[in-house]
Amino acid sequence: MFQLKKTLSFFAIFILCAQVFLACSDSDSSSVDKIVEPQPTSSEIVEQQSSSSELFSSAETEEPQPASSETVEQPTSSSETERPHIFTIDSAGIHTIIMGDSAGQLTSSDLYLDCPTKIFLNEFQMGDIVTVAINGYDTLEMPIVESAYDVPIAGFALVAIKDYDYLILSVHYGHMSNILKITDVVIPIEVSISMKEKGGFLFGLEMRNVQNMDYYAEIYPDLSIEEFANFREVRTTGMGQKRLYRSSNPIDPGLGRNLYADSLAKNAGVTTFINLSDSEEYAKSCQNFDSSYYSTQNVIFLDLPVYFYSQHFKGGIANGFRYMIEHDGPYLVHCTFGMDRTGFTIAVLEALMGATTEDLQADYAKTFSNYFNVVDNKHVALNEEQVDFFRAVVIRNLKAVYHAVGIDVPDTEPIDWAAATEKYLEKLGMTPEEISALKERLK
Repeated sequence: MFQLKKTLSFFAIFILCAQVFLACSDSDSSSVDKIVEPQPTSSEIVEQQSSSSELFSSAETEEPQPASSETVEQPTSSSETERPHIFTIDSAGIHTIIMGDSAGQLTSSDLYLDCPTKIFLNEFQMGDIVTVAINGYDTLEMPIVESAYDVPIAGFALVAIKDYDYLILSVHYGHMSNILKITDVVIPIEVSISMKEKGGFLFGLEMRNVQNMDYYAEIYPDLSIEEFANFREVRTTGMGQKRLYRSSNPIDPGLGRNLYADSLAKNAGVTTFINLSDSEEYAKSCQNFDSSYYSTQNVIFLDLPVYFYSQHFKGGIANGFRYMIEHDGPYLVHCTFGMDRTGFTIAVLEALMGATTEDLQADYAKTFSNYFNVVDNKHVALNEEQVDFFRAVVIRNLKAVYHAVGIDVPDTEPIDWAAATEKYLEKLGMTPEEISALKERLK
């Protein structure tokens, strides 16, 4: 998802390739729930395309199909002997089913829909936002894109890849089948796709072009050292003063920011670190770890993937919160960039303490202003529309992750984020007493 400057050193490139393209996850695949995936995932399919220009082009258009409610059966393009597709087109949209193997079992964590991309793109276009109703399970809104990586972390996507014989319901870092709790399709599961907002995500597709960042502080002449290190105190509504901080990784040299973050944490008097991204073994192998301020303080190494919907991630942040209860502050939460895992975790803590929607949005978007949009070797400030794009991400993520465990947050303001978050933490296994103790720590 991220584009990196060619001027990075070999070491920085190695680290960033491992951490940036996996959205700052130092975990290996064993940290995520195991799922057998004989079919390629949406991201793997994209990697099979012949050039990057193909990834962003619209699919070829055939003659429009009849807008009727009769079943349309089209043979697959890959084999004349394969069974026909099952889908219908009417004034409400396209109706199809989730595909499985011959025994009715799912073959991937993504969900494959029995409708060819070419047919689908006669009715919809890349960048449209659609409503996807999965009969008996859930109704979700998502954009039409060519890769799940085209949407922000934890975002849902309807992936339509050129010339493929099916559509894919996916999520950027997540298991769609687990989120929806779909285990098989022995009884066909019907899916209906209708238009929500024509072209509603076209700006989101353009935002891929601002996600350049760099290793060197001189590339960011207009940022303070605190901003370059993505270090700041969390000062949202309800949060006590000098209780909670966030930053990029204070020990990992991969981003060129660790020494700044470590020094700033020392100056702030941080005594407890919540390391979302690293294992203890990896952290202690980092250059200069033993001489860091970080190494002298309380640290929990959670080694979490960027799978916000997974039990691994949810259980991990609950353990991190328990560690905060058991140790004195001030506290600092970080992952690699201090962006995705940190952004979500900090938002949960802010929400718990009574933050407003505006509070959550402003703090979350600040990170992206601190990193993104390096043009011709110089950081260029994001404009208001670009910042608003990232402001919307944190609210969407909180609502989606809470919804996945049965907590619906209303769209109308004011939103009682504290009440919703207490319920969320209870779903994560925290007791009312633990939640109360955590709030006391952060006052």
